[in-house]
Amino acid sequence: MKPKILVIDDEPDICRALDLLLTREGYSVTTLYSGEEALERLSKENFDAVLTDLKMGKIDGFTVLEKIKQSAPETVAIMMTAFSSVESAVDAMKRGAADYIVKPFLNEEVKLTIRKSLEHKNVVSENIALKQERSQKMSCREFISDSEQMANIMDTLEKVIPTKSNIMILGESGTGKGLFAELIHCNSPRRDKPFISINCSAIPEGLLESELFGYKKGAFTGAVNDKTGLIPLADNGTLFLDEIGDMPLALQAKLLKVLETGDVQPLGDTKLKTVDIRLITATNIDIESRLKEGKFREDLYWRLDVIEIKIPPLRERREDIETLAMHFMKKFADEHKKKITGFDKDTMAILIGYSWPGNVRELKNVVERSVVLTEGARISVQDLPEKLRKTESAVETSTLKAYINDYEKNLLLKIYSAHNKNKEETAKALGIDLATLYRKFKKYGIDAE
Repeated sequence: MKPKILVIDDEPDICRALDLLLTREGYSVTTLYSGEEALERLSKENFDAVLTDLKMGKIDGFTVLEKIKQSAPETVAIMMTAFSSVESAVDAMKRGAADYIVKPFLNEEVKLTIRKSLEHKNVVSENIALKQERSQKMSCREFISDSEQMANIMDTLEKVIPTKSNIMILGESGTGKGLFAELIHCNSPRRDKPFISINCSAIPEGLLESELFGYKKGAFTGAVNDKTGLIPLADNGTLFLDEIGDMPLALQAKLLKVLETGDVQPLGDTKLKTVDIRLITATNIDIESRLKEGKFREDLYWRLDVIEIKIPPLRERREDIETLAMHFMKKFADEHKKKITGFDKDTMAILIGYSWPGNVRELKNVVERSVVLTEGARISVQDLPEKLRKTESAVETSTLKAYINDYEKNLLLKIYSAHNKNKEETAKALGIDLATLYRKFKKYGIDAE
């Protein structure tokens, strides 16, 4: 497709000369003789480059440049000026012009200036696209857990990750639903394709449709350029819709149509675009209650919930708390350049006994805060937030012991199973003698075969 160039000059001879020159170079050229005509044309049509004279009638080149920067910032603006007004051209470059040409100009100078400016525009566009794609991709972060529940989830994921099946992730806020979506994508056959993520509850209802489906220029007031939606951007890759339960019913119907037909229709467009996406959704609400209330389409639900993954809250897998706390401690100690070796025994007991309503996200926040505040080599109770320090006195000793005993029992079972129920190897791995192991087995009612 030929690059489109708009030439604006109140001297018809200049316009005719540039039209002939640039057409021969393979460009599609439009010429206009006033700033007024230019502003009207620019409001209706996009150009790859605009060559405009600086000094024209009521509307000069500066006004044209301002219009370009507002409505089509990706368009290259090149200013034309007489030798006596070079300072004005330099001022225009400070305002966003790509370059300037001094009259009377040489043909080779014009051709070189336009070619260089368009090449630079293409490089910038490619870099922006790469940055957007890179921002949507993620490193395959290591999954950290010691709980049997999470191990079972990973076993399930290993079976479904290679497929194209849609996945719905359920869990409280802060449990790591987004992390699971990333893990699924970056271990799937689509790992080298886009991973596009959007939180349906974070975008106003009126904007969510245009974000997902895109729109054509002129589809509504303010749509001065075409916009590619997130669904087309995710073509051949993965689309993650977080908080899907908050999606408006009207938009649910349109999403269902995409899943049924594979076709996307941007707002204001008559053409359909076929896409191939894997859809991962997540919600922290009771989706089944939404179904009963008529706030979520049942036909869409069955499309989304092909594979359902339920992430248990952190309070139900307390054996993960110490592992995660140590992981976050090392991470933040490195980031803040602090030499911290671990947590005091009492501190860890509080962490294990706390209910963690904010789940892993809250634990991560607490650990970072503690790393920043601590002045010792180990994080103490005084380094914890006040709400956790109150836990130390507010939680009954028996309750705290129950939490710790539950953690110890689960750890014993895990290590015992990992060593094929070999008691000698289990005791060695735990750093205790065989007699102590038997006492603990008896205490927790573990059947020692």
